Parts: sequence; C-alpha cells; structure tokens
Amino acid sequence: KDLPVSTCQASAKPRARAAPTAGDSVLFEDTSSAAPAMNSQGYYTSGYNMGGPSNDMQGGGGMNNLFADPMANAAMMYGSSLANQGKDMVNKEISRFMSVNKLKYFFAVDTRYVLKKLMILMFPYTHQDWEVRYHRDTPLTPRQDVNASDLYIPTMAFITYILLAGMALGIQKRFSPEVLGLCASTALVWVIIEVLVMLLSLYLLTVHTDLSTFDLIAYSGYKYVGMIFTVLCGLLFGSDGYFVALAWSSFALMFFIVRSLKMKILPSLSSDSMGMGSNAKPQLRLYITVASALFQPIIIYWLTSHLVR
Repeated sequence: KDLPVSTCQASAKPRARAAPTAGDSVLFEDTSSAAPAMNSQGYYTSGYNMGGPSNDMQGGGGMNNLFADPMANAAMMYGSSLANQGKDMVNKEISRFMSVNKLKYFFAVDTRYVLKKLMILMFPYTHQDWEVRYHRDTPLTPRQDVNASDLYIPTMAFITYILLAGMALGIQKRFSPEVLGLCASTALVWVIIEVLVMLLSLYLLTVHTDLSTFDLIAYSGYKYVGMIFTVLCGLLFGSDGYFVALAWSSFALMFFIVRSLKMKILPSLSSDSMGMGSNAKPQLRLYITVASALFQPIIIYWLTSHLVR
C-alpha cells in the first residue's frame, strides 16, 4: 500500500538531535576533542599557534615571575653582597703582603735614571753621593733620586739574562726548553733564598732598618746586570774575557752593595740582645753588609759559568 507523500517526505528528513537541557547531568565530559573555534570568516582556527612559540615557551613569563618574586630578589642581593665581601677580603689580604702603591714606587723610572743607574752599577767607584733623599719623611722616587732602589732594572735584567742564556746554549748546540727553564728557575730561586736569608739575619740580630722587602729584591736583582756583561764577554772573548769580566762585575757589585746598604742599615740594636752591648752595633752592621756583598760573586759565577765554555 502506498504511503502518503507527506508522510514519506517527513521520514526522509534527518531528525535534529535535541540539545541537552540544563538539568541533564553529564557523567563524563570529554574536553580533549573540543570543536575548534570559528573565526569571523567562517574558517576553523587551530588550537596551536603556528606563528611562533608562546610567551610561556619563550621563558618570558618565567623571567617576569622570577623578578617579581621577592625571595628571588633577596637571594640575588644576598649573593651580590657576599661577592663584594669576598672581593674586599681578597684585596685586604693582598695588601698585607704586597702594596700596589709601594710597587708603583719601585717602577717610577725614566730613561735618564736607567742610564745613570747602569753607569753606577758598572762604575760605582766614580759615584760620590750615596745618600738617599727624602721629602717629608718619604723617599723620593727613582726618577728623582738616582740612589733610590728600583725594580725595573732587576726585572729587565733578569729577562735579558734568560734570553742571553738561551742564545748561549743555542750557540753551543745545547739548547732545549728544559735546560732554559731550569736556568730561569735556578736564578729565581737564588734571589728568593738571598732575600729570605737577609730578612732572617736582620730579624735575628734585631737590626732596625728602613729596608723593605722590595728594597732587598732590588739589591739582589742588580747582580743580573753584571751577569749579562760577564756572559757577553765570555761569548765574545772566550774564557779569558769571561774571568776578567767576572772579576770586574763582582768587585763593582760588592762596592755598590756595601755603599748602598751602609746608608740603609741603621746601627741601632737593642743593648741586651744576645748578651751584646752597644759596642757590637757597628760590627753587626758591618757583618751583614760584608756578608751580603761577598755572596754576590759566588752567585754570579754559579749562574754564568755553565753558559761559557
């Protein structure tokens, strides 16, 4: 039996799903497959930003939260204060053993001073005035007083001696980095030993002096000028030239050390020290100056004899 046309048309239309009422309870809500939103033009927009990472992924939000956190700010301020305190402590400890201002004083030289000082080191017999000059209880700088001690000439002479030793070893086909390093370390160790012995002698004999550690290093380093002269004469004129130069530089350095330390080491000594009276004061000063002067030729020969054959 044929159905009416109106009934067929009504059954052919899809039935619209009724929207759930507000009162219906939903047991499980699936939010993972939420329908994408549509923009104003009718196209679906993706839930992911394809243009670039979000602010959270770039760390912008995390950095803002970090700086906005009062605990983080307090920790950063505390760490900065600890770093400043550590820096001040390190500078204070360095200043106890090595003053930068005092070190600058020993390098305050000029060309005129260097030339005059080298002439005094090689020809000290012609120099008359050995007194160190002061201005308001402060010694004048080396560029103002040729009798002041410096560290520029000992430093440059030490470097020149190492280079000259390398050249001498190369001429004799005995050069190697190990031998050159041993030569440099030996020369440096001898200076340290000499300065320590001098400081210990002044301390044990309680000799009051205005000599500082830098002064002792300077006077100990002046020997490298004579060592350079001795090695050059040995390379140019053989063993005869070496021994003549060794004798000249040794006597010149001894004369220079005695005259310089005589103006530095004061003859004041405690009267009851080691059971000696006041009559022993000049003798102690003489012993220290002569011993330090006699020690110089031994070191010069020890550090230069193996470079000349």
